[in-house]
Amino acid sequence: MNKREVQKRVLTNGKPLALNLFTWDEKTKTLSSKEDSLVIDFDGVNGCTFETGSYCTFTTGFDCVFKAGRGCVFSTESRCTFKTEFDCVFKTGGHCTFKTEFDCVFKTGCGCAFETGHGCVVVRTDPHEVIKLKEGQKIKLNGYGVKGFTIVKT
Repeated sequence: MNKREVQKRVLTNGKPLALNLFTWDEKTKTLSSKEDSLVIDFDGVNGCTFETGSYCTFTTGFDCVFKAGRGCVFSTESRCTFKTEFDCVFKTGGHCTFKTEFDCVFKTGCGCAFETGHGCVVVRTDPHEVIKLKEGQKIKLNGYGVKGFTIVKT
């Protein structure tokens, strides 16, 4: 994709983002913008990297990397890496890695790893279990449909 094609997929207030407000590297498939409140629709596009401001909404394929500000919403396929601030909502496939601050909600497939701030709980809907974590505690959940977890030694 060239920059004009990317522009059609990056909207602000329902209109394409001005070309001078973002960069696009065709080789690395990296989109960079300091703008907030973007709607980025890369549905079916894999292997991209996004660096944006806050309150952005992302729809992408798999193998994507996100570095975003606060209040972002993600809907992606699998094997993505996220580094965000707080108040984010994630809906992803499996095998994703998350490093966030607070007030984030995750709905994911299996094989995901999370690094979060304080006051987090794990809610498993498959065995209907709520797990309260101690600060700094790392756990590995038991298999699908099986309650409980194992504390991971650090």
